[in-house]
Amino acid sequence: MADSDTPDHLPRLLPDAVHRSVRPGTALLRLETTHAREGILDGAWWPRSRDIGAELPSLITALTEHLGPITRVGLDASAWDGLTTRVVVDGRVVHIDSFPVGDDTVLITRGERDLFSLLLVPPDTSPDAARAAMARAVRADNVTGQQILIDTGGDTPPTPA
Repeated sequence: MADSDTPDHLPRLLPDAVHRSVRPGTALLRLETTHAREGILDGAWWPRSRDIGAELPSLITALTEHLGPITRVGLDASAWDGLTTRVVVDGRVVHIDSFPVGDDTVLITRGERDLFSLLLVPPDTSPDAARAAMARAVRADNVTGQQILIDTGGDTPPTPA
């Protein structure tokens, strides 16, 4: 069955290598979901700031469009400004779980148990390092988010010109 033939009540799989601007100037999202889902990560998110109220709604909207309703987002509380326990996006409540686990991943829950793991590319990452990290995150042989950021230079802020 092709994705276009999927009944409306079932979430659609994202086409391979979706690379999409969530909202111009705000965030960049790249996902690779396949039936196999072999890698540790399912994609990457490059927000433009640490302001969760400004960044998270556009991410959730983009994910909902392709994956169906998002119910929870798990992230590191120390990595964000103004973190709350829930956010309302497009009339739906999305719960925010915070853990002191490091800020290199964001966990997205669709429905009750379907979990997606995104590499969180730090907002101050240079564009070249961010693109490289995001490309590595969608490969089937991807490794931990921290290792991807180290390997691509995404863990080092760009030097001022």
